[in-house]
Amino acid sequence: MHQTEEALQTVLQDTFALYAQVLDRHQAKLRSQEIGIVQSIGQGIARIIGLPHVQSEEIVRFAGGSLGMVFNLDPDEVGVILLDSSDKLQSGTEVRRTGKVLDVPVGDTLLGRVIDPLGRPLDGKGAVRTSGRRPAERDAPPIMDRSPVNVPLQTGIKAIDALIPIGRGQRELILGDRQTGKSALALDTIINQKGKNILCIYCAIGQRSAAVAKLIADLYEQGAMAYTTVVMAAGEEPPGLQFVAPYAATAMAEYFTDQGRDVLIVYDDLTNHARAYRELSLLMRRPPGREAYPGDIFYIHSRLLERSTHLNAERGGGSLTSLPILETEAQNMAAYIPTNLISITDGQIYLSPVLFQKGVLPAIEIGKSVSRVGGKTQLPAYRSVSGDLRLSYSQFEELEAFSRFGTRLEESTRLTLERGRRVREILKQKQYAPMAAAVQIAVLLSVTAGLFDRVPIAKIAIAEQAIAQAISTQLPDMSLQIESGSVLTDADRHALLKIAENAIAIVLEV
Repeated sequence: MHQTEEALQTVLQDTFALYAQVLDRHQAKLRSQEIGIVQSIGQGIARIIGLPHVQSEEIVRFAGGSLGMVFNLDPDEVGVILLDSSDKLQSGTEVRRTGKVLDVPVGDTLLGRVIDPLGRPLDGKGAVRTSGRRPAERDAPPIMDRSPVNVPLQTGIKAIDALIPIGRGQRELILGDRQTGKSALALDTIINQKGKNILCIYCAIGQRSAAVAKLIADLYEQGAMAYTTVVMAAGEEPPGLQFVAPYAATAMAEYFTDQGRDVLIVYDDLTNHARAYRELSLLMRRPPGREAYPGDIFYIHSRLLERSTHLNAERGGGSLTSLPILETEAQNMAAYIPTNLISITDGQIYLSPVLFQKGVLPAIEIGKSVSRVGGKTQLPAYRSVSGDLRLSYSQFEELEAFSRFGTRLEESTRLTLERGRRVREILKQKQYAPMAAAVQIAVLLSVTAGLFDRVPIAKIAIAEQAIAQAISTQLPDMSLQIESGSVLTDADRHALLKIAENAIAIVLEV
C-alpha cells in the first residue's frame, strides 16, 4: 500500500512538472506575440511603446522584416538599436518580440565567404547554409578552462617574430596613426597562415567598402580566402550593426576553437567600434563621460577580448588569437581608448608615422612595442638572436639621435651607427612577402655577426634575397626543424652563417 502511494505521488509530480513546462512555453509564446508601436525613429535607433515583457538585448522584428536589438529599458518606452536600414520605418510601425538574443550562423561553410554580422551573404555566392547558430554574446572561458600561451603564431614578419613574438591565444594590439600600415600588417599575418592549419576571421568595422573590397581581392590573389571568413559592417551601415560586428565574428571563431582548432581573428578597427557605441549611447541619452564616451566603454572591449584564449586539453586545446587594431591621433598613445585597450591586451605593436614617411616598412617602432607573454612562446632558435638584436637596435636609435649634434665621431661610434643602419634595413620587408623561420634567423644572425657590414645599403635587399634562396635550396629541412621547436646548435649556426657568407660574397662580386 505504501509503495502504491509513493508511485502515485511520483506520477503526480511528473504530471505537474510537465504541466508547468507546457504553461511556461505557452506564456513565452504569448509574450513573443506582444506587439509594440514605433514612437519615433532616429539615426540608427528607434523608440518603442508597448512590449511590457521585452528583455535587454532581445531581438525585435519590425513590420517589413527589419531587425533591431533592445538597448534601453525605460519606464515608458523601449530604446532599440537598428540592425538594418531605417529608410522604410516610420512612426506607427508595428514591432514584435522574437524571444531570442542575437545569434549568428556558425560552421565550416563560412570559410571563404564574405558576410555581414547577421550572417547574410555579401559576396553574391548565394545563401549561407551552416550547421548551427550561436549567440553573439558569450561569457569568456573561466580561468580553469585555460592553458598557458606556449605555442607561437608566426607572422612571417621579421621584426615581429624576432622582437615582438605573438603566441596562440594572445591578444596583441596593433595601433598607430591613420595610413601607417596597420591593416597591411594584419593582412600579411593572415596570408602567412597558409598551410599552417590556422583559420582566420577578418572583421571590418566602419571601414570604407572600397578598402575592404581591395583587401578581399588581395586575400583571393594570395590564396588566403580558402581558410578565411570576412565579417563586414561598412561605414555606411547603421551604427548598431557596427557595434555587434566584433561579437558576432568572435562567436563564429569560437565554434572552431571549441573543436580544438586554432583561430586568428582581426578586429579592424576598435576605434570605429567605440565611436559607434558612443553614437548609440548619446542618441539613447545615456550619461556621457570622458570624451563623451559612456561609462561602460571599457567593458564593451574587455568582455570582447577576454574571449581570446588557449583552452586546456579537456576543452579540446583550441586557441583564439586576436589582433585588435586601433587608430591613434597625432601619435597620442595616452588618449582614452588607446590606454583602455593597452591595459586589456597582452602587448602592442606601435606603427610610427615618422618611420613610415622615411620608408621604413613595416613602420614598427621597436622601442614602443612589446609582447608581454609572447616571449615564452617564441621558437627557441630565435632566442639566440633576438636579445642582442633588440638591445643593439635600441642603442643605435639613441646614438643616431645624438650623433646629429656632433661633427666628429669616434671609429667605434661610426661602426655602431653603420651596423645599426644595416639592421634597420634588414628589418624592412615588402608586403605579401612572408619569410620562413630559417631564412629570418639566417638573415638576423648574419647582420648581428657583422656579415652585412661590408655590404652597401643599396645592395642589402639583394643580399637578403640571395640568402633566402640559398637557405631554401641548401637547407630545405631547416625551417621544419626550427618550427618544430629545435634549439639552434653551434653547428646549425655555423651552417647558416657559412651559407649566408657565400651568398653575400656572390652579391658583392656582381
